[in-house]
Amino acid sequence: MIKIFISVILSLFLIPNLYAAQSTILESDGYACMGEDKSMKDTERAAIADAKDKASKNASTYIKGETKLKDAQLANDIIAAYNSATVVVDKEIEKGWYTDPSLGKCYKIKIRANVIPDEKAMKKTSQETIDDPSAPLNVQIWTDKKEYKTGEQIKIYIKGNKPFYARVVYKDASKHLHQLLPNPYRDDNYFNGGVVYEIPSGKDRFELEVDPPYGDESVIVYAGTSPLGDINLKAEGGIFRIVTKPKDIGSKTRGVVLKEKGTGKDIKNHAEFSETGTDLKTKK
Repeated sequence: MIKIFISVILSLFLIPNLYAAQSTILESDGYACMGEDKSMKDTERAAIADAKDKASKNASTYIKGETKLKDAQLANDIIAAYNSATVVVDKEIEKGWYTDPSLGKCYKIKIRANVIPDEKAMKKTSQETIDDPSAPLNVQIWTDKKEYKTGEQIKIYIKGNKPFYARVVYKDASKHLHQLLPNPYRDDNYFNGGVVYEIPSGKDRFELEVDPPYGDESVIVYAGTSPLGDINLKAEGGIFRIVTKPKDIGSKTRGVVLKEKGTGKDIKNHAEFSETGTDLKTKK
């Protein structure tokens, strides 16, 4: 569990991440027509599959165009990871039926897709690209120790390979979720790449001091190259208590403000995203 204090101490030991995920978020359209061999449900499923397939291909094209690593093999490994990506539909933006003069009854859908490259392949490249801004967004998070005792204060550090927006969430031993950044006194959540940031620090008016109950705790950073989506919060001292259901935090945060950019007409809106966490233990 954590208590809130208004004091600052400094310490730094690199602790590796225990889990991480990188992805690209973009919008994609899908279409399908009934013909003689499809029911309405079949057609809707075909349109969604078409949208997801286009999202996967567009994400690969985008990453290929953006990744300018000097190490050709490393760049190829990242592109290969995206070629084996999993596509998750975060939101169905628009959908509906229409009549095509030549094809008959058709269905179209527009989705916001989270394109997740092969996790094992990306793990192999993550440590090699942490300082390279030409690689996909890669944000690291760690604490100054793995275990803490009563009265000790926890320090958190984050670093990305390129500029990013971030939300930092703490889960205590009671499974309560607290948003550490942004907070009521530090609303700026934009960070430069290649710089180690300490939490708490600067304008923060809290300290993470260990207090019972004890147990397994964790810190997660949600980061994106565009401003992140909103979640429901309630101010509690120097931090926010998260009101949004835990299962919805990731999807709502991935509701990033997508921006126009791309090498092809199909790549209209995109954002690079990184969800990274580290675990720690508190005890008496």
